[in-house]
Amino acid sequence: MDVRTRPAARGGVRTGERALAPDLARGAMLLMIVLSNTAFFLYAAEHGPSGWHPVDGSAADRAVQFAMITGLDLRVFPLFAFLFGYGMMQVMQRQTAAGGTERGAVRVLRRRSLWLLAFGLLHGALLLGGDILGAYGVASLVVGALFLRRRDTTLLVWAGIAVALLVFGEVGSALDVLDAGNAAARAVNPSTLYYASGEESYPASVATRFSTWLFVAFGGGLLGFSFHAAMLLGFWCARRRVLEEPGRHLPLLRTTAVVGLAIGWLGGLPAALAHINAVDAPPAVLAEAGPLYAAQSITGLAGGLGYVAVFALVAHAPSARARRSLPVVAVAAVGRRSLSCYLAHSLIFAPLLAAWGLGWGAHLTSWSMALFAVGVWLVTVVGACALDRAHRRGPAEAVLRRLMYGRPPASADGEVRATAGVPLTKLAAWARKHLAPRS
Repeated sequence: MDVRTRPAARGGVRTGERALAPDLARGAMLLMIVLSNTAFFLYAAEHGPSGWHPVDGSAADRAVQFAMITGLDLRVFPLFAFLFGYGMMQVMQRQTAAGGTERGAVRVLRRRSLWLLAFGLLHGALLLGGDILGAYGVASLVVGALFLRRRDTTLLVWAGIAVALLVFGEVGSALDVLDAGNAAARAVNPSTLYYASGEESYPASVATRFSTWLFVAFGGGLLGFSFHAAMLLGFWCARRRVLEEPGRHLPLLRTTAVVGLAIGWLGGLPAALAHINAVDAPPAVLAEAGPLYAAQSITGLAGGLGYVAVFALVAHAPSARARRSLPVVAVAAVGRRSLSCYLAHSLIFAPLLAAWGLGWGAHLTSWSMALFAVGVWLVTVVGACALDRAHRRGPAEAVLRRLMYGRPPASADGEVRATAGVPLTKLAAWARKHLAPRS
């Protein structure tokens, strides 16, 4: 039997098996992601040496820029990587607990990584060049093959090595930028150019986004040592059920929350202060890959882990009544459909914001764009809650599960296996035929 179609020992996680903390973390993470991504559509604004955030705007714009540089930039990706690695190990454990082999579980996860890479390619080329599915698909192929079956000590040692490589690479890049001088730093193109948000021709924008996606997916997936370290720590924590049973790990979670967020926010603070001109810094220091960027990147891993710990503590603290409250249920519903909601973000804001669409990005500023991002996230919250009430998965999750596990077995507890309005059998068959990797 072909490796790609060999059945798994069991299907995906069932509703009754889900823990609150991972879903809560994923739901909140998606708000952070959409806030970060929409900044790339401010193509009419003036950008500075870093190329990321506009340098003009009102006091409200400055406040939003300060908050995003301090708390979001280069902190959300490690958070996502940790949760991604955590989920990989959960799949591994469920497969082996159901009588499958570790090799079979790795095969299932490899299948998922390849399909995520395919999803990411379509998403990146058609809508968002900064797609993260491709990068995590590549990273999970490498890290999963090398470390899923390794001992705990090996995971921690290699996580430390990944951190060391991160520090070495960022410091080296920062020194190169300083050597290049201020003139080269001033010549940096704004990030909006690489995301093609200001391109009025949609075909031309596809070509630009595809190039950007290749760099993000394979450069970030293979050389994103912060991602690799976070995924390895996710493996280690999943073996101890840290997010499923936060009450057993309160000292670890409290320490990680306090120390991680302190390091993460302090690491982004110099760049934020320099961006709003609270402190003077030459262009080479402000430039992308310069010293302030290096400080953000190196401390971003700690910040991402700190956010994970906070979400776990929040999930542990509420009473049974609070767990059933609308905010908790709504955010968790988004987390259970994180792939669908992530793709829905781009389906909503790319045609509205980009110049090849309605071009709203030319008229928004940092604060109004942040409000727009929150609005987009709230739209996905409403959709996720509607699916939750109907006991249906997100469409992207349903398709990915079918591609990973094959046709689901009959459900003993009557759980719904499909989703509204999506012909899963035909869609999955088409995807296998046209997108499956060829050996």
